[in-house]
Amino acid sequence: MRPWLTGRLGGPALVAWGVVAGAGQAPWWLWPLTLLALALGLREAAAAPSARGAAGRMWLFGAGYFGWTLQWIVSPFLVEPEVYGWMAPFALILSAGGFALFWGAAGWLGRSGAGAGRPAIWAVAALLGLAEAARSLVLTGFPWAMLGHVWIDTGAARLAALGGPHLLTALTLLGAASLASALAAGPGRGRSRPGWLVPAALPVLAALLPLPDGPAPAAEAPLVRIVQPNVPQDEKWSGDVAAQRLADLQRLGRGSGADPVPADLVVWPETALPWPIDLAAAEDLKPLVRGLGDATLVTGLLRWQDGVYYNSLLSLDPGGTVRDVYDKVHLVPFGEYVPLGELAARLGIRGLAARDGGGFAAGGAAAAIELDGIGTARPLICYEGIFAEEVGLPGAAPRLLLLVTNDAWFGTRAGPQQHLAQARLRAIEQGVPLVRAANTGISAMIDARGRITASLPLGVQGALDAPLPPALAPPPYARWGDGPALLLMVLAAAGAIAVDRGVRRA
Repeated sequence: MRPWLTGRLGGPALVAWGVVAGAGQAPWWLWPLTLLALALGLREAAAAPSARGAAGRMWLFGAGYFGWTLQWIVSPFLVEPEVYGWMAPFALILSAGGFALFWGAAGWLGRSGAGAGRPAIWAVAALLGLAEAARSLVLTGFPWAMLGHVWIDTGAARLAALGGPHLLTALTLLGAASLASALAAGPGRGRSRPGWLVPAALPVLAALLPLPDGPAPAAEAPLVRIVQPNVPQDEKWSGDVAAQRLADLQRLGRGSGADPVPADLVVWPETALPWPIDLAAAEDLKPLVRGLGDATLVTGLLRWQDGVYYNSLLSLDPGGTVRDVYDKVHLVPFGEYVPLGELAARLGIRGLAARDGGGFAAGGAAAAIELDGIGTARPLICYEGIFAEEVGLPGAAPRLLLLVTNDAWFGTRAGPQQHLAQARLRAIEQGVPLVRAANTGISAMIDARGRITASLPLGVQGALDAPLPPALAPPPYARWGDGPALLLMVLAAAGAIAVDRGVRRA
């Protein structure tokens, strides 16, 4: 099997095809390009003269993929460019190169275990799926721009209810490996090509099916008012405009028009309040709910306690009494905290979102909150919404997922779009609707099938009124988690290696 991409162009061609593979992610959704480019990448890895060569080829391919899909990662460093701007290119290069190491490892292991040819294609593909799972877990994990995310805006997304994001990744790799196997057929074996394309048709057919609508909200469904204040990140903590920011939140929370429709739940985004709150010594919080009628207010805020900050979510009843407090558990490395913090502090390194030179403390454990008249909600703060395996809680399923975020950090291009797409997966995986309140957008109501029933676009200030869709029965993923999908990829890798060794013995 001769290489196609590593001739005269060599490594740059592999990087370029990795970029093409990234075109299937939001906001582009060009998933056929992902299948084609990934098939070529798998074929090149299988055609490498050695395991080391396969690792290098997959690393170059992955570097192009992550360099394109994670381009938004420079945006946080440009909020204060005079302080952090110099770090922006290093952040993108190190992130893309670091995550590509997982892909390089898949190439090395697959080529080592299954030799060359079609068995190597399938071994590398299966191990690439396991590498994506490892990327979502190792060093607190970063399951962003996973290969399976290319299906979120298609009918294939429904399969997330069965096996979560890793099953969607397996679907992607099934199509790509099948296509690569067809491309690997020699000139004298052209008759075998249609057969290899049959498995590749499965993800295509699944994608072309419409994503089913969730059940319509009942006439008496709770009305949720999602507030999007649209505060630029570089103005968020300015004391000069703090009073105006709070006034905007209250005005939007009351609704529009001379006689606004009363809401049952009002949601403000992550760190919506323009100053830290010490709940032990806080002044009366009743002004926050003034004019909201009988609605429960949920807001993100910075909470100060015993000398440390927490990124928190707070719920207030109509009388202004605190009902629940949730502290963010899964913090952003180098954003909300710095690993080896004491050493980093001596070197003058602090997190991008840190306050007063220090980072945030993590909450004790994930937990649900109770919303009067609505039921149990699973709160998620920004980054926590990308970890599928951490969303579910023991016991009965929640009535809704409640995600507050501040995507102003992510810029105005791919970052907010990709973050929203992952929220849609969380709704499908758990079979419950998701309320998403984002500071600068995109705020949305998402039903239990992953459909956006109402939304506010990026960069606008406003309030979105939407009835809460009903929940579904807990789907298989909510009960079984990632185990079945990961087992499927382990068996596929083992099968490809066994076939190769059987052919060699024969």
